[in-house]
Amino acid sequence: MACRYAAAALEEEDGINEDISQSGVNRVKLFDAGYVYEEYLRLDTVLTSQVLLSEKIAGQAVHDEHLFIITHQAFELWFKQIIFELDSVRDMFTARSVMDERHSLLIISRLSRIVLILKLLVDQFMILESMTPLDFMAFRDILTTASGFQSLQFRLLENKLGIQNTNRVKYNQQHYREAFKDDEAVKRIIASETEPSLFQLVESWLQRTPGLDVASFNFWPKYCHSVGMFLEDKFEIPAKEEKDEAKKESKMAAWKKQKETFESIMDDDMHKSCISRGERRLNHQAFQGALMIALYRDEPRFHQPFQILTLLTDIDSLLTKWRYNHVMIVQRMIGSKTGSGGSSGYLYLRSTVSDRYKVFNDLFNLSTFLLPRPYIPPLTSRMKKRLSVIRADTDIIDQQQDVFEEES
Repeated sequence: MACRYAAAALEEEDGINEDISQSGVNRVKLFDAGYVYEEYLRLDTVLTSQVLLSEKIAGQAVHDEHLFIITHQAFELWFKQIIFELDSVRDMFTARSVMDERHSLLIISRLSRIVLILKLLVDQFMILESMTPLDFMAFRDILTTASGFQSLQFRLLENKLGIQNTNRVKYNQQHYREAFKDDEAVKRIIASETEPSLFQLVESWLQRTPGLDVASFNFWPKYCHSVGMFLEDKFEIPAKEEKDEAKKESKMAAWKKQKETFESIMDDDMHKSCISRGERRLNHQAFQGALMIALYRDEPRFHQPFQILTLLTDIDSLLTKWRYNHVMIVQRMIGSKTGSGGSSGYLYLRSTVSDRYKVFNDLFNLSTFLLPRPYIPPLTSRMKKRLSVIRADTDIIDQQQDVFEEES
């Protein structure tokens, strides 16, 4: 049974809240100048941009064409926002010869925003999947040569991230720029190909990782020594001590395989050979920097750099998922038919879901070269102190201080 006193108090409170809730004024009528919601968002343009060609050309609107247009317009709006965030991140990397560490949190924030947008775009395909192939067929022919391959913003996004032209799958045996006839669009594409990509800026940043230089910590020789100890303890000795011949042969093969894998990064010439074969992209020093950040991520000064590297792999991973979902919906809608732009459709798109379209594939493969914690080279007291705080100084100043302390 309800308490009558509580009910009365609630009625009294509701009355007070209602009075307060109606105490505002209609500012639209008070101020002639200024924007209202619809004007500020230009909704008159945005909400009238869904022109159904089925109605305009064929004279009868196909219901699901509206969903098709809205979904792709939403993709393009979010692409624009991603490019906006990406350009700001690139600007922060190029603002100074050495990235100011005070920008790290802002870079993390904006890369995180890109990740969240991409998660949304990956899931957005589920809405489009509510359209059946027969529904799509009802208006597909009206699209004529219009194709998602002609998305200028997606190509700009790829270039600004750092996808290499040599890694692209050709579109009908042609360069992807051939899909764009507008001169302004071609100019923007060429500009995005020639300006520093995020990959190039990150590579340059990783080369300056504290601790790589000989004067401070000289990480690489220490790492290579630890690799030798790890391989000896975990692979070589157990293989040589094995009595069973079959098991011994298997363990020896595993040791040699591990040894060859680690040698491919320990030797500069072998690393360059991997780059020339397209197996890696980061130069040797940048790769060392990324590996050092991954191994010493618990050190305060490496917290934020490790987050940045993680977010870069998240972006690559989500773009791969987006491509895969795109491939799946194309196969669902048109099977193995030719694409509206003239490509092989599903078969062409399927070829783009591979490591060749990952910009930061080297960061994914860092795990191959991580060592168990007991084998990670211990930091010197000076290096430990250097990594204990986040500093806005340049690494050049750090190196000068290290030399001074060494001489002292």
